[in-house]
Amino acid sequence: MENAGWKKVDYSEHKMEQLQGRLAMLNEAVERMEERLDIKGVLQEVVDSARVLTDARYGAIAIWADTLHDFRVNWAPVDEDYPSWFDPSGNAFPTTSSYTLTDLVPGCHYKVRVRARYGGYSGDWREIVEPVVADSAVRGKAKYTEVFSAMPTNEQLSNAVGALSGASSQPGELTVSWEAPDGSGWPYDLFTTGMSATEHQILEETPERGQAFSFLNMLSEPLRISDFRRYDKIKDLSRLCPHPASCLLAAPIRHNGSDVGSIYLDKEKEGQEFTQEDEEILKLLASQSAGLIVSRHLNSGEQLARADMKTVIDTSPVGVAVFFALSGDPRSINREAVRIIQSLELSNRPLREILSVLRVRRADGREMLLREFIIEQYYRDGEKLLAEELVLSVPDGRSTTVLTNVSQLRLQYRKAKSVVVIMQDMTPLEELDKHRAEFLGMVSHELRTPLTSIRGSALTLRESLNTLDPAEMSQFVRIIEEQANRMRDLISELLDVARIETGSLSVTPEPTDVLVLVDESRNTFLGGGGRDSVTIDVGTNLPLVMADRRRIVQVLENLLSNAAKYSHEQSVIRVNAALVVGHVAISVADEGRGVSPEQIPYLFRKFARIDVGKGIRKTVGSGLGLAICKGIVESHGGRIWAESDGPDMGTRFTFTLPVVDEEVNEAARKISLHSKETGFSERQPMRILAVDDDPRTLRFLRDVLSKAGYDPVVTGNPNEVRKLVQSEQPHLVLLDLMLPGMDGIKLMQTILATTDVPVIFLSAYGRDEVIASALESGATDYIVKPFSPTELVARVGAALRRPSGPVQKDLSEQFVLGDLIIKYPERRVNIAGRPVRLTATEFNLLYALSTNAGQVLTHSELLQKVWDMDHSSDRSVIRTYIRRLRLKLGDDAENPTYIFAEPRVGYRMPSTGSRD
Repeated sequence: MENAGWKKVDYSEHKMEQLQGRLAMLNEAVERMEERLDIKGVLQEVVDSARVLTDARYGAIAIWADTLHDFRVNWAPVDEDYPSWFDPSGNAFPTTSSYTLTDLVPGCHYKVRVRARYGGYSGDWREIVEPVVADSAVRGKAKYTEVFSAMPTNEQLSNAVGALSGASSQPGELTVSWEAPDGSGWPYDLFTTGMSATEHQILEETPERGQAFSFLNMLSEPLRISDFRRYDKIKDLSRLCPHPASCLLAAPIRHNGSDVGSIYLDKEKEGQEFTQEDEEILKLLASQSAGLIVSRHLNSGEQLARADMKTVIDTSPVGVAVFFALSGDPRSINREAVRIIQSLELSNRPLREILSVLRVRRADGREMLLREFIIEQYYRDGEKLLAEELVLSVPDGRSTTVLTNVSQLRLQYRKAKSVVVIMQDMTPLEELDKHRAEFLGMVSHELRTPLTSIRGSALTLRESLNTLDPAEMSQFVRIIEEQANRMRDLISELLDVARIETGSLSVTPEPTDVLVLVDESRNTFLGGGGRDSVTIDVGTNLPLVMADRRRIVQVLENLLSNAAKYSHEQSVIRVNAALVVGHVAISVADEGRGVSPEQIPYLFRKFARIDVGKGIRKTVGSGLGLAICKGIVESHGGRIWAESDGPDMGTRFTFTLPVVDEEVNEAARKISLHSKETGFSERQPMRILAVDDDPRTLRFLRDVLSKAGYDPVVTGNPNEVRKLVQSEQPHLVLLDLMLPGMDGIKLMQTILATTDVPVIFLSAYGRDEVIASALESGATDYIVKPFSPTELVARVGAALRRPSGPVQKDLSEQFVLGDLIIKYPERRVNIAGRPVRLTATEFNLLYALSTNAGQVLTHSELLQKVWDMDHSSDRSVIRTYIRRLRLKLGDDAENPTYIFAEPRVGYRMPSTGSRD
């Protein structure tokens, strides 16, 4: 008996030692779990510790990563012409599993799909029902039902849903419903222990795992199974073990009543069972891990937010510095603040040393060390410093100005812990102010010089009118005229610069021959007094370029004048053009002074000051020409640059213009061929009708046009214009905008109603709104008075060289474009052999577009041709009929085949159609 008693005592002591050992291991495991900061480390520590403490073979822990938030339904017509899904705003609902589609076309079949979103408003949408075909014309209580498998592309949702059904109570509506996904389809994070990588992958890919984990997650207490064969509540639970197992121990993981996940362990050998102590240990680990998992989730979110905030502050263009409130020592400084402070120091001293000697001068003149400034702000007890300019300086005198905000960063109910200084470097703004002042000073100087000459000449003429001989008087008049022209040119350049900087410079690119551009600019340059030593090397096989003729000639003339200023009279100016990828590069090179490499980046700035020799820097000319050239070229989609090998090595300016596509090139070639076949020659005298109520202007126009080789017809009576247009058939009309008793724009519309002759307005009104209104109404060009003979001839020549309006098509023809056939005599339209019924207005609109295929018809032209309305009428009628026409033709507005929109201009049809 005594031996038996001793054996019981030994057994009890042994059990106590075992229990103490397991408790010690459990405490160590909990400590390790608490030491882990990342969520993955905590989860792996939990499952590893559980397996060791219970002597299990395998173990796994599954944590739900997200929860189901809401659904979204999309639909689209079953038609390849409508590839996009309808996705109305607000189409998200967390509580129901049905949705009604409205405003559907009765009888049309629609594709319907359903998606679920996990993880709140920031979660991803995942498809849970693949697209199905539903008929919106189903009526009454008839049901459209079909079972679909869930989308297999997202393995985490492979068991999410099984069916979608739909019913319609009236035409145009369809109510769809679906099976809401249960927990088996929720995404989760899985961590295992005791398994190889292959076994872990097999478990992840097991189809039944979602259902098994969902079952374990819904447990109210730990589950201990001694024999799988006798447990039939869930037949696929054994699939959680990589090998046949005899027993299983599982427990749910919950935090404050919310499901977090589940953990399970298993043993292979029969006879090995989990004990009540094992169950208590697993329950304790599950409870302990739940709080750690939730806290680590929160910490990871905080860390992510902190990292994002640090990135934002570090990359901010504004300096941000945080200082300890009591000591004034730096706590954190972002990159921009470091740059501002280190820009004051040339000796590369450490940042902390610079801060120790950095001084701050306030707006009231007080100056102190930065440390003293920070401490002073701390004792201001919550008072903020807003938008004050401070001067930061170092002992050697260097300084910079910063715009500063200062505030205190304080804990709740406590004094401030830190002082935050936000600073913006004012150096760029000071440089901008400096350039602006220089610009205004230069403009004042440039305007004052011709004004002085004009005033002096005018005073001399007035005071000595009776004593001057005609030659002297003519000389003073010439001075006044030249200086007035100089002022006009300068004002024009200033306006161009203003339009460039505000993005309102108007250019109208059109297919243009490079050789014509170069030749016209050379003639303008020579006609203005330029030297004739200009050589041109332009190939004859260059493609057409997209260019505003007047503006590009202005660029070339500026470059030629610039080359002449900076080179010797006997040197040669070379103009070359060559094809590069998608562009034509035009260059102007001189043999003059050249430019040093460090000056090249500043050449295209306003009033750029260049070195003219002997260390003297000055602005030659107005100083605006190259800046204007840059703006014009960039408005065309090209670029401009300068090259020089150095002083006295000459300079080459090159700019690019985009080439037109092959279709436009071919059209231009046909126009040229048609001109040759009809015997048209630009050398024939072309008749120009000039209309103005000022006799002096008419005399000036007649003289200039006659000298330029044109046949002018002039009149001061606007009532004679229609008769003169019919009798004289002019090639171009010069029209004064303001005529006695008649609006020039309305007179132009009367002219254009009977002929396609180009109309150029002449007016003293140079406001952008007036010019835009005239051009939108159909004018070809607009010249602001006063203008020079050179400008007038250049503008007239450019207008006459533009392709004329479309020739009226023979109504016996038919227009063919893909599946579209328009038979003009029968007024019939077919699409792929199917007749299309159009109203009279719809056919007239299609007729106007097709007979002008390849060209854009403006809104004003369409209103005039189709509705016989003027340009001021409501243009919404055009959009309405275009929309109806596209619908009948089956034309997609986003990817059109027949009718193309030119934003804010008009509409066009492609010119690839043929007429049989």
